[in-house]
Amino acid sequence: MQQIVNFILRNKTFLLFALLLFISVMLTIQSHSYHRSRFINSANFISGGVFNTSNNISDYFGLREQNKLLQEENNQLKSILFNTKNSTDSTFIDSLNFANHYKFTAAQVMRNSYAGTNNILLLNKGENDSIKQDFGVISSKGIIGIIEKTDSKYATVLSILNTTSSISAKLKKTNHFGSIKWNGQSPNQIQLSEIPKIAPVATGDTITTSGRSTIFPKGIPIGTISNFKLDTAENYYEIEVALFNDMTNIEHVYIIENKDAKHIENLLDTND
Repeated sequence: MQQIVNFILRNKTFLLFALLLFISVMLTIQSHSYHRSRFINSANFISGGVFNTSNNISDYFGLREQNKLLQEENNQLKSILFNTKNSTDSTFIDSLNFANHYKFTAAQVMRNSYAGTNNILLLNKGENDSIKQDFGVISSKGIIGIIEKTDSKYATVLSILNTTSSISAKLKKTNHFGSIKWNGQSPNQIQLSEIPKIAPVATGDTITTSGRSTIFPKGIPIGTISNFKLDTAENYYEIEVALFNDMTNIEHVYIIENKDAKHIENLLDTND
C-alpha cells in the first residue's frame, strides 16, 4: 500500500495531467456530434476486432461440434434438392425457389447475448458486404432475428430473444397468423399471440414465418407448440413455442436480403 502511495506522490503531476486530458476528451466527445460519432465508430471497430480474435480461438476448439451442425445442414439441403428434382408438383418447387427473390449471405456470430431482456448478436458482416438494416437472419434450424445496425465490417442483430422484437408467424398447417414476442423468461421458449380461437391449434404443431413482411420468406421454421390456452377474453390463444434453435449456441447464420423489398414498400407507400 505504501508503494502505491509513493508512486502516486512521485507521479502526481503526470497523473493530474492524464486525468484532466481524459476529462477534456470526454467533454469534447459529448458536446460535439462529429467527435462523438467518430469515437463510437472507433470503439465498434476495436471491439469488433477483439471479438473476432476471440472467436477465432473458440472456433478452433469447437470444430467437431460445428462440423456436426454443417453435416446436418448438408443432409437437409440434399433432401430438398432430391425432393425438388423428383416432385411433379410445380407449387412445391416454386415454394422452395427462394433464390429468385432472396439473396443469402453466410455470416459468423462473434458475440451472442441471451441472459438479458434486450439481447443482440454481433456478426462479422457489414456494409462492405451489402448488409443493411432490416435484413432477416436465420440459421439452418430457423430464425435468429433482424439486422438492427451496421458499420463497414460488422452488424448487430435484434435477437428473437429481445422483448422489443415482434415477428409475424403462422401455423404451418393453416394460414392463421399472429405475432411472436419474447416474454423475457426462458431462452428456449417464445410466445405466439393473436391466433383466433377458431384456429385448429394442437401441441406439437409447427410454427413458421408467415411471409407477411418483406424481411422473411414464408415458411422459415420457428418452433413447435409446447402449450396453449385462451386469453382472458377467450377470443385468442396464448401459445408457448419451443424454439428449434438453441439460441445459447449459435455460430453460423445466413443473412437474407429480399431483392423486391423496395418495390413492395414503394408500392404500399403510394397506396397510403
